[in-house]
Amino acid sequence: MTQAVLVTGGAGYIGAHACKALAKAGYLPVAYDDLSLGHAAHIKWGPHVQGDVRDRAALEAALRAHKAVAVIHFAALSAVGESMAEPARYYDTNVRGTMALLDAMVATGTPHLVFSSTAAVYGEPEKLPISEDAALAPVNVYGRTKLICERMAADYGVHGVKAVALRYFNASGADPDTEIGEKRAAETHLIPRAMMALQGYIHDFQVFGSDFPTPDGTAIRDYIHVTDLAEGHVLALRYLQNGGDPGAFNLGVGHGYSVLEILKAVAAASGREMPAPKGARRAGDPNMLVADPSRARTTLGFEPAHSDLKTIAETAWKWHRIAHPARNDSAPPG
Repeated sequence: MTQAVLVTGGAGYIGAHACKALAKAGYLPVAYDDLSLGHAAHIKWGPHVQGDVRDRAALEAALRAHKAVAVIHFAALSAVGESMAEPARYYDTNVRGTMALLDAMVATGTPHLVFSSTAAVYGEPEKLPISEDAALAPVNVYGRTKLICERMAADYGVHGVKAVALRYFNASGADPDTEIGEKRAAETHLIPRAMMALQGYIHDFQVFGSDFPTPDGTAIRDYIHVTDLAEGHVLALRYLQNGGDPGAFNLGVGHGYSVLEILKAVAAASGREMPAPKGARRAGDPNMLVADPSRARTTLGFEPAHSDLKTIAETAWKWHRIAHPARNDSAPPG
């Protein structure tokens, strides 16, 4: 019988890609999502349960109704700048929501959790690339909430929950089949914002900071294709089901690109000139975040197959031509 997996935030960007990967691997993904940020149209590979991640009773009901064997937990707020301005919202949704989910898992005897964490738990790393043994000192509220959730999930081990935290770096790109991709009402991520600017959807695009201590003055990040990221969640689930120990794993590729390098790739994929006006840094933005993914490679068998910069930019552009048809008629075709 097909095993059901509850995917909180399953209508969101990474959650929907994970649902597709789960279905491909033979699981039944059950998307638990209130659709405040996700899209009903992205729920294609299993049933949808509409609910708030802070609602323990609704979570329990969903786990029981579908006899879920595990949970993959994406549902969270994730904008760094917003987290610094509105910390209460982030603690409420991210921390209280995770606690409600863990309590529901204990009540229903659901043993395995794959938790969507972030490289933001590391803060400003002392050395690069960043291993899982690096100091955990987040410099923004978003990272702090995720670290609290990691520790809480580990502590629930005494109640029978075995959790793996996946600390991923910059999710990027879109489904190569163009079935789903990144689409938010208020977009904050670099690549989609750049592409939305090219399509005439936003007019305030800028580079946040040009005085970082990096070769070109812009922040450097490790970009991982969302399809590879989704596969990492399936590998982590199988690892737990095969008796693997709880713990944390970095999901990245091991090298980084600057903001200006990313914009150059966007220009190449779109065939359009990409203006890059300089703006101020955002509060809480580290200079460089680059993963050491060796633990995930050796323990989970994680091998990114789509995370070269050309593929990331081209799949994202292909998706954005569908998600955001050009408003700017003067823009050259790309």
